[in-house]
Amino acid sequence: MKSSLRDVAFGCALLISLPAAAVEYSQVQINKSALSFVSKQMNVPVEGQFKNFRSKLAFDPARPAAAKAELEIDLASIDAGSKDANDEVVSKAWFNTREFPVAKFVSTTVKPLGANRFEVAGRMTIKGRTLDLVTPVTLRQEGNSASFDGSLVLKRADYGIGDGVWADFGTVANEVQIKFRLVATAAATTAR
Repeated sequence: MKSSLRDVAFGCALLISLPAAAVEYSQVQINKSALSFVSKQMNVPVEGQFKNFRSKLAFDPARPAAAKAELEIDLASIDAGSKDANDEVVSKAWFNTREFPVAKFVSTTVKPLGANRFEVAGRMTIKGRTLDLVTPVTLRQEGNSASFDGSLVLKRADYGIGDGVWADFGTVANEVQIKFRLVATAAATTAR
């Protein structure tokens, strides 16, 4: 009996002396993630999505200031609702995917807002133009995975998307609402 009590005490002391495990979401599950948009053509909402994108993520909810996120979008993977629309938006007047095949977002800061909400600031590059961007993100944790949901409005003219006859905002609105959901699993890490 003394031996087993001593073993339990030793085990407890060992556990106390080990560093605490923290959770860092770093394995993005692209098949469970989504990147969609809503634009307006002649004031009628048109929904679409990007089917192919890649993301790198390192997010520990206990250390949001140390978080890093990157998102790279294959612009030719756009689904704008029809083959004709898809063919048009990859053209030179729109995304010009021959010269600029990807759009890229790289985070610079992450600030906690409370209630599992964060403000993510970073730099977005589309068609060779890089601009600052800020978006709110809501974190939902469930077991070993989490979803990061957010939305923001981009102005297509800021990136030179829709030149020539398409520059008329009465035909296609300047504002495009972007919605995203990134799902990631956690890897146990040692607390720092």
